[in-house]
Amino acid sequence: MKKIIFLLMATAFLFKAQAQPQKVVADKIVAKVGDQIILHSDIQNAIEDYKRQGQEAELPPDPDCSFLQGQLIQKALVLQAQKDSLTISDDELDALLDNQIRGFIRYYGSQEMLEQIAGKTLFQLKEDLREDFRERKLADQERGKILDNIKITPSEVQSYFDQIPKDSLRFYESELEVSEIVIHPKANKDVEDYVSGELYEMKKQVESGQKKFDALARLYSDDPAVKDNGGQYSLNKNDKNWDPAFFAAAFKLKEGQISPVIKSKFGLHIIQMVSRAGDDAVIRHILKIPPVTDVEIKATIGRLDSVKAKINDGTITFSEGVSLYSDDDNSKLIGGYISTADGSTYLTIDKMDKDLVAILKDLKTGVISDPQVYTDERGIKSVRLLYIKTRSQPHRENMQDDYNKISQRALENKKSEVLQQWFKVHIPQFYIFIDPSFKACNVLADWFQASAGSNL
Repeated sequence: MKKIIFLLMATAFLFKAQAQPQKVVADKIVAKVGDQIILHSDIQNAIEDYKRQGQEAELPPDPDCSFLQGQLIQKALVLQAQKDSLTISDDELDALLDNQIRGFIRYYGSQEMLEQIAGKTLFQLKEDLREDFRERKLADQERGKILDNIKITPSEVQSYFDQIPKDSLRFYESELEVSEIVIHPKANKDVEDYVSGELYEMKKQVESGQKKFDALARLYSDDPAVKDNGGQYSLNKNDKNWDPAFFAAAFKLKEGQISPVIKSKFGLHIIQMVSRAGDDAVIRHILKIPPVTDVEIKATIGRLDSVKAKINDGTITFSEGVSLYSDDDNSKLIGGYISTADGSTYLTIDKMDKDLVAILKDLKTGVISDPQVYTDERGIKSVRLLYIKTRSQPHRENMQDDYNKISQRALENKKSEVLQQWFKVHIPQFYIFIDPSFKACNVLADWFQASAGSNL
C-alpha cells in the first residue's frame, strides 16, 4: 500500500509532463477504468517527467507497473467522485490552471520561452491541462472524503509502536528547536542616496538608448536569482508573495516604461515593464542593496542588546520579541523558529550552516545568545539573537520523546489501510481492462482479478 500512496503523489508529475513539447511513445490504450482510458504514453511521460525532476533514484523497481497502478487509482477515485456528485467549479479550476501556468513561466523565465518550448500558446496549454486538472482535483476530493475523518487514538499509536521490531527502531541525532530575532541594519541616508543616484543614472542610460536594461541588470543587479536572465520576472496581479511597494510600482507602468527608484524590504530597485496582458505582466528590475558600515552594525547590536534585556527581565517574552522586532519574514511567521527546507522546526547538525553550529554548540537550552552578526542567503549582513527552546539527546526512538513523530506515522499507516480496504471493496464495482503485457505486475493483482470479473 505504500506504493499506492507514493503513486498518488507521483501522479502530479504527469500534469507537468503535459507541457512538454513531444510525446515519448505513440499512444496506445493500456488500461480502462469505466470509461476512463489510460494511454501507454501517459505512463511513459509520467516516468520521464519524474526523472526530469531529479528523482530517478526514487523510482520503484518496476516503474511501468507502479505508475500504471497510480493511474488506475486516480481513475477509480474520479469515477467514485462522479457517483458521489463531487464537483469542481470552473472558477476554482481556472485558478488552479492559472497558478500552474505561472509556475511554468517562473520556471522557464518568461511567457515567450514557455510558449516556444511547449510549441503552444498559453490558452492552448491551459486547455490541454484542463481535463487533467479536473480529474486530479476530483480524485483529491474523493480521497479526502474517504480519509479526512480518520483519527488515531493513543492506544492505537502504542499498538503501532509495539509492532516495530526493536532492532528496526529509528535512531535520532540530537535535534534542536531554535528561535531567532533578526534585525537587518539599515544603510545611512548618504549611502542610500548615493545608490539611488546610481540607479537613476542607469534609468537615464536606458531611456536615452545608450544601454539595454537587461545588460545593466546582468552587470550590476544584486538579485542573483534573475541576474542571468536580465532581471526578468513574470507577475500576476493575484500573487500575494511580492513586496507591496515593488508590486504596486510594477503594475503602474506602461509597456517599455521604467519606474523611478523604488524602495522595498530588499533594497532599491528600478523596474521596466516588458509586456502586459490583463493581470499578467513581464518585468525586468535592477536591485541595488545599499551597503551597511560598522557604525550601523554596532547600532543594531545595541538595539538587540536592549531587546535581550527586556526578555531577560520579563518585560516581554522571546516570542513577543520576534513579533515586535524581527525583520525576517520567513521565521517571523512561525514564531521565530528556524525551519528546514521541508518545514520542520527540528534541526539536526547536518541541516545547519557551520556558523550556526558553532554558536549553538555552547549555548544552553533556555538561554538567549548575545547578538550575532551573520551574512544571510542574499549576502546581506544581519544581526540576530538565538534561543534554544529544546535540545534532545541522540537516542533510539521511544514513545516518550518521539510521540508526535510516531503518531503521525501511525495515522498515515491507518489511512493507508483504510484506503487499501476501500479499493478492495470498490475495484470490483468498476469495469476494468488492463493490457495483458502488464500481467507480470504483482502490484496489479487485485486489478487483474477485477478485470477478469469485468469480462465475464
